[in-house]
Amino acid sequence: MSTIYVAVDGGLILVRDGEGAEVLTEPPAPISLAADPEHPERVWCGTDGTGVWRSQDAGRSWRSLEGPLAEARVSAVAVRPGGGAIYAGTDPSALWRSDDGGRSWSRLDALNRLPSAPTWSFPPRPESSHVRWITIDLADPDRLYVCIEAGALIRSIDAGETWSDRVADGPWDTHTLLMHTDAPGRLYSAAGDGFSSPGRGYNQSDDRGDSWTRPDDGIDRHYLYGMAVDPGDPDTVVVSAAHSPRAAHDAGTADATIFRRTGAGPWREVRQGLPDPRGTNRALLATCAGEPGTFYAASNRGLFRSGDGGSGWEPVLAPLPAPVGGRSTAAAIATP
Repeated sequence: MSTIYVAVDGGLILVRDGEGAEVLTEPPAPISLAADPEHPERVWCGTDGTGVWRSQDAGRSWRSLEGPLAEARVSAVAVRPGGGAIYAGTDPSALWRSDDGGRSWSRLDALNRLPSAPTWSFPPRPESSHVRWITIDLADPDRLYVCIEAGALIRSIDAGETWSDRVADGPWDTHTLLMHTDAPGRLYSAAGDGFSSPGRGYNQSDDRGDSWTRPDDGIDRHYLYGMAVDPGDPDTVVVSAAHSPRAAHDAGTADATIFRRTGAGPWREVRQGLPDPRGTNRALLATCAGEPGTFYAASNRGLFRSGDGGSGWEPVLAPLPAPVGGRSTAAAIATP
């Protein structure tokens, strides 16, 4: 059975196969999630102001981890496959690593000494930036990719001890960065770059970020946010998109949709089974390795599932249960 975790503005929603939905108020203000791929009962949650929380029983109970991150805004978390390191990215931008299950943390300061670091800036608060996403290379777990919102996609080959700065033609405002076991070296980036430079929202690299292409034919909304790749097909991708950040995030102006691409064909908007874009915030998208052809989408309009590679969708939980509701902030899936 799979467990779906959806963080929203008001709390954490758990959906277990055959058990319905459960609403949790702890961890408080969840904004990032990661399920351990080797031990799906272990789930990590980053919060807005109370650091990192951990569950070791598939979300039934949670523990706040003490230490230097206890009061941090943890905007991204990632778990090294096969055990070992846990990474936490924060706002303001910093990266931390724990090698003992979260009992202690080391700050990886070399990240903040990169030449581009002084230029990193989150537009609503130009004096700051944050770690938006952390990706651990599926073929080489010492290789890391960290996305700064906004300003850089940076890389490390030694578990975060040293870093390579952004490349000139790479995405600067990646919201979601993914890899696939059947496409070693490929990076998929859903970015906000396209809002100011149409055509730069979807970015793809086949050489671990050394160079980039932008196959975006068919996309007419260039502010991309959520993304997922079919576990059974590295060439089937879905993204959530809007015309602008306000249309993606603000409740009063929400107007976001989902696009799908398969093979070398164009992107096509997907509507079947999904709510109307008007009034819909950008969806967060997720998959589970044990469910090829299956996608999940979480937005303010509910949780939806596609079992046919993203072509058609059906509600799993719509609308979201009271009292949480609101905009989704993170999503993760674990399957024993």
